[in-house]
Amino acid sequence: MKHRKSSQLLQQLVFVGPSIVFFILIIVVPFLLGMVYSFTDWNGVSENINWVGFDNFVHVFANDPKFQTAFWFTVRFTVVGVVLTNVIGFFLAYFLTKPLKTRNILRTIFFMPNVIGGLLLGFIWQFIFVKGFSAVGDVTGWSFFNLPWLGDEPTAFWGIVIVFVWQTAGYLMVIYISSLTNVSPDLLEAAEIDGASRWQVLRSIILPLIMPGVTICLFLAISWSFKMFDLNLSLTKGGPFGSTESVALNIYNEAFVNNRYGIGTAKALVFFVIVAIITMIQVRLTKSKEVEA
Repeated sequence: MKHRKSSQLLQQLVFVGPSIVFFILIIVVPFLLGMVYSFTDWNGVSENINWVGFDNFVHVFANDPKFQTAFWFTVRFTVVGVVLTNVIGFFLAYFLTKPLKTRNILRTIFFMPNVIGGLLLGFIWQFIFVKGFSAVGDVTGWSFFNLPWLGDEPTAFWGIVIVFVWQTAGYLMVIYISSLTNVSPDLLEAAEIDGASRWQVLRSIILPLIMPGVTICLFLAISWSFKMFDLNLSLTKGGPFGSTESVALNIYNEAFVNNRYGIGTAKALVFFVIVAIITMIQVRLTKSKEVEA
């Protein structure tokens, strides 16, 4: 019996051990070091590291208007991005679970933007906003295409939202398709026999039954929106005048451009705590609404 337990433990170490080691080295150790550096004035290069206590956190909350601007931009972007990606992703899934001849092709088309890397996608859309829209506007005369899409604060905000939704809605669509296909056809047929309208079926039967999928999609959309960096960097670089700078880009600039690694890691730690609290509340709320068929 003892030999069998030892054999099982050895197998677990062989298969799981390397993953645990890499997780500790790549995730846990840098996270703990970041927590330590957030209490120092390290510039990321020098060997001199001085302990400053909570001075970095005081600076972030009291003396850093750029971080506050970036935070409120990120909050606005997250609210709009989460709503649009989930609404569009759900309705794409809803229509692509219908018996359409081209639904498999359409699913592939809508999912493809998610395969493209964020930086590359941002540069492609930067060309579209600057050159493509301008050319279409010159041909059609429509003022919509001649807007300063990346040169003005309101349009730059919506430009980033458009690209973000275009990239991520297809991924959420796949999750919603999986949830919708698990809804029992018998329930839908019974509701139809009872005279329920499509809206009543959607609200009272489909949505409650796919709440586990909603929980996952909301969690992913919130985390993606808050952590948005590559699209922000490639599309606007935080401009014009820092009006579209996300928190992730602000942290990057603070640590690696301004060489204030201590303050940068303090911002990252504050940001981590805020996002963790928000996602835990979201998961708790949506899981409480889950029902069993």
